[in-house]
Amino acid sequence: MKYYLIAGEASGDLHASNLMKALKETDPKAEFRFWGGDLMQQQGGELVMHYRELAFMGFAEVLGNLKTILRNISFCKDDISKYQPDVIIFVDYPGFNMRIAKWAKAQGFRTHYYISPQIWAWKENRIKAIKRDIDQMYVILPFEKEFYEEKHNFPVHFVGHPLIDAISHQKLVDAPNFKKQHNLNDKPIIALLPGSRKQEIAKMLEIMLSITNDFPDYQFIIAGAPSQEEEFYQPYFKKNKVKLVMDKTYEILSLSHAALVTSGTATLETALFKVPEVVCYKGSFISYHIAKQIVNLEFISLVNLIMKREVVTELIQRNFNKNSLKRELSKILKDEHRNKIFEDYYLLEQKLGGKGASQKTAQLIFDTIN
Repeated sequence: MKYYLIAGEASGDLHASNLMKALKETDPKAEFRFWGGDLMQQQGGELVMHYRELAFMGFAEVLGNLKTILRNISFCKDDISKYQPDVIIFVDYPGFNMRIAKWAKAQGFRTHYYISPQIWAWKENRIKAIKRDIDQMYVILPFEKEFYEEKHNFPVHFVGHPLIDAISHQKLVDAPNFKKQHNLNDKPIIALLPGSRKQEIAKMLEIMLSITNDFPDYQFIIAGAPSQEEEFYQPYFKKNKVKLVMDKTYEILSLSHAALVTSGTATLETALFKVPEVVCYKGSFISYHIAKQIVNLEFISLVNLIMKREVVTELIQRNFNKNSLKRELSKILKDEHRNKIFEDYYLLEQKLGGKGASQKTAQLIFDTIN
């Protein structure tokens, strides 16, 4: 059968690629056409547009690129019409995907959504569009099933979190060889994960780097995002004794003693690698204050949201500064704090439902369209 997938970010590329792999095992005749990235491309099929061309974050940034976004939406509709897939699989990326879903449903295409839009955080009124435009929804967070079915009477499939699969498939890292290859020393590693988009990296990395000289017994490694070129990072750490390692985030986390992480999927990835972390976020003034008015959440990190309490410290906007970051990093380097975090991380993994999200979703999709 013919599958058309749309993923607009690095995390979507990862999860969609694992779903494609599972679909090929379930459906040996599977054909793919997709919007995504390098990982999806490795599974075969035709890449229509790379997510690097789609990455706009924040309200102000989206408005500034509105013409490009609308042009991409029009192009996507035309491309789907020509391909005539048996099913369209939307992977996260709701601003774009929900627009396509409305059109696709009206055209008679099957519409399946993998990794739900976070309407439990904001834009809850999107439930009307989801009920109207989405045939099947596959959710990955335990509280989402309750949210959809009990609050909104919309049946969904809880398949578990695909990050557990992605991390379990990660090969063991040969630490001495990895350090030699990337010119690292033997000091404990503190990973810096400043995000994947240029706008957020620019805001986050400068503050993260400001404390590196205060921890001489550790080495700081920037996990370069696959969506960026190495040259982009150069101006940010000329005066700092840090290393940049591109597109090796999981390898870095597997060797890390602690991490400073920009809010997003990476906070959960870090927790699943059992690395104590400080969660950081700083947006543009306009975007942050708009978000503050419409987002109704007690926490911003997935770790704390899933656990429904503070497991990892969150430094947001003004609180994300050199002094606060130095204080919180010092805490998670101490054994008494680390041991409590490790206990919570194991509870977190149990809540996420174990392995097999990609396989479960692939089988459900295949069974449904057959």
